[in-house]
Amino acid sequence: MRKNKTYNKKKVVIIFFCCAFMLFGLVGRLVYLMVFRSDYYSEKADDLHERERDIKAARGKILDANGVVLAANKTVCTISVIHSQIEEPENVINMLVKELGISDEAARKRVEKRSSIERVKTNVDKEVGDKIRAYGYSGVKVDEDFKRYYPYGTLASHVLGFTGSDNQGIIGLEVKYDDVLEGINGKILTTTDARGIELDVIGESRVEPVAGYNLRISLDRNIQLYCEQAARKVMEEKQADSVSILLMNPQNGEIYACVNVPEFDLNDPFTLNYNVDTSALSEKEIQDLCNKMWRNACINDTYEPGSTFKVFTMSAGLEEGVVSPTDTFSCGGYRVVEDRRIHCHKRTGHGAETFVQGAQNSCNPVFIDVGLRLGVDNFYKYFKKFGLMEKTGIDLPGEAGTIMHKKENVGPVELATMSFGQSFQITPIQLAATVSSLVNGGTRITPHFGVDVMDDDGVLIETLKYKTKEGILSKETSKLVDEILESVVSQGSGKNAYIEGYKIGGKTATSQTLPRSANRYISSFLGFAPTDNPQVLGVCIINNPQGVYYGGTIAAPVMRGIFENVFPYMGIEKSEMVSDEDISQE
Repeated sequence: MRKNKTYNKKKVVIIFFCCAFMLFGLVGRLVYLMVFRSDYYSEKADDLHERERDIKAARGKILDANGVVLAANKTVCTISVIHSQIEEPENVINMLVKELGISDEAARKRVEKRSSIERVKTNVDKEVGDKIRAYGYSGVKVDEDFKRYYPYGTLASHVLGFTGSDNQGIIGLEVKYDDVLEGINGKILTTTDARGIELDVIGESRVEPVAGYNLRISLDRNIQLYCEQAARKVMEEKQADSVSILLMNPQNGEIYACVNVPEFDLNDPFTLNYNVDTSALSEKEIQDLCNKMWRNACINDTYEPGSTFKVFTMSAGLEEGVVSPTDTFSCGGYRVVEDRRIHCHKRTGHGAETFVQGAQNSCNPVFIDVGLRLGVDNFYKYFKKFGLMEKTGIDLPGEAGTIMHKKENVGPVELATMSFGQSFQITPIQLAATVSSLVNGGTRITPHFGVDVMDDDGVLIETLKYKTKEGILSKETSKLVDEILESVVSQGSGKNAYIEGYKIGGKTATSQTLPRSANRYISSFLGFAPTDNPQVLGVCIINNPQGVYYGGTIAAPVMRGIFENVFPYMGIEKSEMVSDEDISQE
């Protein structure tokens, strides 16, 4: 009997300690879960009982130089369904088909999908969203949202760019300043029971979105509009492939207009801006066509600048002292360099002429001589000094760089052709920025659009700043270049850009694209005013014009028409001209 009692006592003690150990383990586990892992399981519980829907933040506006809204927001709706809350599935399906214009199959797939929340359609017009909300069907959610809207459609399309369905920038200023324009999304939180049904007694909580900042840019809607009209007109008259126009302030780099016609509709950016049958094309081919349409030729594409580049050779030659305004040259219609005969545009030649007259006549042999006097080392020295070996740093994505010979591969023939703007390529914005720097007293500027960042109340958040570099050309040489280029317009090849009473400097160009046998030309003109204190500089480039294709004949008049309208608008007053004789005496 004692043995049994002792044995039973041991069993009781063992069972007691086992139970105590288990209980202690359970208590420890509870303490661990409730204290140390409370945050984790609280979040898991919230995930089970809370549904979260985003409230998109309003994207900041893009304003022109005068505060005109160029990119705004339009209220739209996002339609979603919650399977567990739908009480009349067939009615909901029929309603979605009717109001959203989607197929019965697509609507049924969304309604019958067992998920916490299923998005049916985004960017739905607010009027349609209000109609759907009025049905009052359980499980159908209508959330107000924002869609980017461009009040002027095609205006400055290659500059402004557009956003995707997620309201993030894709091209242009929209993507470059995405971190400024995008806001912080808000949230709607609703609590549900174990079946996923919303608890009305608790309601919903909201985290309000924070709108993005507004961006004020230097582009002027009125100037841009007039430049686009002028570009479209000359494109139609000359049956050209495209026309690009840049207008900027050569003192600080602010861009007033950047035109690339044909432009495209920012509110419908995936529709091509020309008639083409896309039925037989693949998605990739269609996307390639869209990418081509979206390219900003002023920024993304390079070309041979032709005679407008003679401003560079002129500046370098005068600065280095290898030429002076009174130096005399002889043009017989060509210049022989090694074994190559390089022609002037005037095959019969210009005869004897001074350097100033050579500039007025846009005489290739004169500039070949200046280029050869400079030599390869000096030519590349100034090419680098003037900033042509680097990108301009413009605040738009995808800027192309200069395509140039390696220095060791340049011989007399290459140097001769480069001296008048052939056998290498730059972008139009690089040409405009470099010439601006050569005529403004020698300060290298950064071309740009962004000026100020502001909140929606107009409070200034930040004034954007850009790099400059002083002394790339002496002020004396810059002044002399201004005066020579003024004589080109008043008495030379740029006379079709002349406006009585204004000191306008400029340079014409006609370059041939590769392959030369295709007989395709680029006609261009670069002009600025007033020459004694440049306030506006413009470049007009006409690609593949039909018929007469000389830059002085078709591009210079376009710039004259723009200047005639822009000068009074900008408050640039008339002044007396400087004669060619005055330049020659300096």
